[in-house]
Amino acid sequence: MTTKKITLNSDKRKVIADQFQSFYEDKVKDKLVQAKEHYDLMREKAKETINQVVRFHQPQKDVDTIRSMIQKYNRAGGELYEDNCFYVQRPITKVDDEGREYQANDEVHIRFNMGRKFARAYYRDELKAKGLNPDFHLSINDDYSKRNPKYYNDESQVNTYLGFSNSSNEDKSITKPVAKWEEDFKLWTIGSSYCHSRQFKVDENTLNFFKMYVASADNVIKEHQQMYSYVEDKMQKVRLGLKSYRTFDQAKALADKVGVVLNETMLNESSSLALSIYSPDNLASLLEDKEVLTRDQKIAIARQQMAENSLN
Repeated sequence: MTTKKITLNSDKRKVIADQFQSFYEDKVKDKLVQAKEHYDLMREKAKETINQVVRFHQPQKDVDTIRSMIQKYNRAGGELYEDNCFYVQRPITKVDDEGREYQANDEVHIRFNMGRKFARAYYRDELKAKGLNPDFHLSINDDYSKRNPKYYNDESQVNTYLGFSNSSNEDKSITKPVAKWEEDFKLWTIGSSYCHSRQFKVDENTLNFFKMYVASADNVIKEHQQMYSYVEDKMQKVRLGLKSYRTFDQAKALADKVGVVLNETMLNESSSLALSIYSPDNLASLLEDKEVLTRDQKIAIARQQMAENSLN
C-alpha cells in the first residue's frame, strides 16, 4: 500500500522555510546576545563615569544656584537642560601633510538614548515575537531603489512599536522602548539643549573608556548585520531549492541532511490554523483581546483546538 505524497504549495513552502530560518538563526544568534549583554554592562559603567565627569565640571551646587536664579529671574537667571547626550574631549597634537604640528581635540559623542538601527538590533527578538520585521532595512543592502510598499509598511510597524512614531489614539499607559530609554538616564547640565555646545574635558583613560562604550553600541548593530547576512545567504539557496521541490519528501530529505527538524505535523498545523483559529470559541476570544497574537501564540491555540477535537 503506497502512501500519498504531500504536494507543496506556497503556504507549505513558507512553513518549511521558517524552520530553516530558525535553524540558521539559532546557530549564530549568540553573538548578538553577547553583544547586547556587553553593551548593558558598559552602559552601567558609562552612566557612573559621565556623572562623575559632568559633576566635576558642573558641581551640583552650581546647578542648584542656577535653578534658584531661574525661579527668581526666569530665563535671565541662566540655562539648565536635563540631557542624555554628552561630548567629551582631550587636547591632542596632530601633524599636517607638511609635517607641521597643530593643536586639536580628540572627541567622543556619548549617547544614552536609542538610535533606530541600534533599536532594531537590540529589540530584534521582541519585534519578531510580535510578528514584525526588524530586518527590513538590511534586506535592501543600502540600495534605496529597492524600497517598496512592504518595506515602508515594515518600517512603519517597527517604528510604531519601538516608539519612534506615535499616534494620538494609542494607549498612553504603555511605555514604549524609545521613551523607556529616554527616561532611563539623564543629567542636569548647565547650558542650552544643544548637546555639542557642552564640551567636557577628560583624561586619556576616560576618553578611551567612552570610545569603548560607543564601540559596544556599534557592535550590537554590527552583529545584527552579520547575523542577517549569514542567514540570508543560506535562505536564498533554501528558497530556490524549495521553489523547485514538488513534494514534502524532497524538503524532508534536505532538512535531514542539514539537521533541520521537519515533519508533516508542522504542515498540518499550518494548514489547519485557519480553521482552528477562527472557531467560534477562539474567534470570540480574539474579538475580546486587543493584543495582537504572535505566530507562536496562534499555533498554540491551533494545537489546543486540534487536541480538543481529537477527544470529542
